[in-house]
Amino acid sequence: MSPRAIIFWFTGLSGVGKSTLANSLCDVLTAEGRRVLILDGDDVRNRLHRHLGFSPEDIRLNNELIAALCEENRAAYDLILVPIISPYLDSRSSARRRLEPGFHEIHVTASLAVLHDRDTKGLYAATRRKDIDNLIGVSLGSPYHAPESTDMVIDTGEESLERSAARLLEFAHRCFAERCTK
Repeated sequence: MSPRAIIFWFTGLSGVGKSTLANSLCDVLTAEGRRVLILDGDDVRNRLHRHLGFSPEDIRLNNELIAALCEENRAAYDLILVPIISPYLDSRSSARRRLEPGFHEIHVTASLAVLHDRDTKGLYAATRRKDIDNLIGVSLGSPYHAPESTDMVIDTGEESLERSAARLLEFAHRCFAERCTK
């Protein structure tokens, strides 16, 4: 018997809309009677992984620990949403291997110009001021490895939140339907 919950592992730069999309999907699916858990990267870090920094090793460990949380909670939910930056191909591949079947990688993207304009957390401005020097995908020592292949791409710079959320909901419904036919 396969694990109950489907996993949507969101990846993308800070401020791209991963958490916004996850929360929107959670609201709709919960209203439909689905059991949904969100393991938001910022929340998990603040509650459970405060001891971790932002070195590549700590980021990889954080991703591993979040994958373990997915495993621990899988039997109690229909869908687990994981909106985290998850910048490294090897970490995402490891999560996929660990959590298959039912693991789906969602790449949420937008141009850096759009992210600089949004700057929801002030991180891009802080990087320009040189107050921080490790913003993933912007700072030289903190690369973001875009997915080579993914289950879904959402470009929040090119389409409205409403359209992105609607496409994500359609994808979730397809995943539930596919699971039911297996």
